[in-house]
Amino acid sequence: MNRAERWLPDVIAGAAAFVIGLLEIGRSYDASRWPALVVVIGVAVAVGLSRRLPAAALAVAWGTGIVQVAVGVDPMLTEMLLAVVAFGCARWGWPPTVWLSGLSIPLSAVIAVLMWSPYAFYDALRLLGVDRLAIDSYSRYDWRLAAGLVGFALLATPWLLGLALRFAARSQDSRRSQVAAEAQRDQAEEIARLREEQAQLARDVHDVVGHSLAVILAQAESAQYLEDADTQGLKTTMANIAGSARSSLEDVRQVLSSTSDTTTQAAQQTDLDSLVDGVRASGHEVVTTEVGTPQPMPPELAVVAFRVLQEMLTNAIKHGRRDQPVHVERHWEGDLRIEVQNAVLPGDSPGGGQGLDGMRRRLEAVGGRLDVRRRADPPTFTATAWVPVRNR
Repeated sequence: MNRAERWLPDVIAGAAAFVIGLLEIGRSYDASRWPALVVVIGVAVAVGLSRRLPAAALAVAWGTGIVQVAVGVDPMLTEMLLAVVAFGCARWGWPPTVWLSGLSIPLSAVIAVLMWSPYAFYDALRLLGVDRLAIDSYSRYDWRLAAGLVGFALLATPWLLGLALRFAARSQDSRRSQVAAEAQRDQAEEIARLREEQAQLARDVHDVVGHSLAVILAQAESAQYLEDADTQGLKTTMANIAGSARSSLEDVRQVLSSTSDTTTQAAQQTDLDSLVDGVRASGHEVVTTEVGTPQPMPPELAVVAFRVLQEMLTNAIKHGRRDQPVHVERHWEGDLRIEVQNAVLPGDSPGGGQGLDGMRRRLEAVGGRLDVRRRADPPTFTATAWVPVRNR
């Protein structure tokens, strides 16, 4: 919609006010026709500006009133249309315009009562069908009071209506803004959730594939030390490699199909002993110790314990010495404490990068923590994780 189309209703309203004023001038004004025409033009302009430029409309209305008092033009019925200006100022004006227009209503009524004789209302009232005898039956002061109250009501009512609609529109805008803000917040939370799921998927795939490849690599390397005639040992090693590969594929399939379903994952991936058995099958010696009574854990915590031990064993296979055992301890003392220790070559710094970061994020997400220590004498690497056994 262009500017001309936007202003069309206002132009029509101003033109209608002007026509009404001309009709009144033609019926009631003779000698003061030209001064009355100035008043009509002022009212028409104010009406036309009341929606788009309420402050300007208020200024024109006051200017018209001042001219009217100065040249002595009697009150006109056309001036009742200034109620449109009062409504426009309250509905669309800036706050100063709203309050100035509100103060103008009683002020204009007082000025009209004080400046104009009650007989100046006769011609206007005759247009409404009021008999001169009925007018004469009231005193001068009764007519002044009545005129002031009527004028005040004609302007105050639309002003209050405009103010009510203004507050209603503001309340509706506030509700819309609140709804929009809630929608943006929900969208941001959904994006954050999706990103966390993607990060969780990346960590799960890293843990599963990294652990399986480490086990397969260890098994393949152990086959190099078999005697050429030991065909049965070679077959056993190849079978272990094939089993590890199938298990890895199955684990990846489960991760991709049920990343957000921790209950399903926990039902399939909480057997910590199976992780230890897999490392032993790769040819590594594993010494296990369990202290305390194992306790049932919620699914999400069981998955965290499984993934953390899986990553710890992966680091031990990749960076540990094959001629030294891997020590795995589980302590059920309040929280589940998992500790994996393996010997390393002097100067080696195992366990860096995504693996440790992934374990820390998993543990911190459930209220756990991770501690990593390297000792030089003898060269060892120890990772200790505390996993809550209950949700906090």
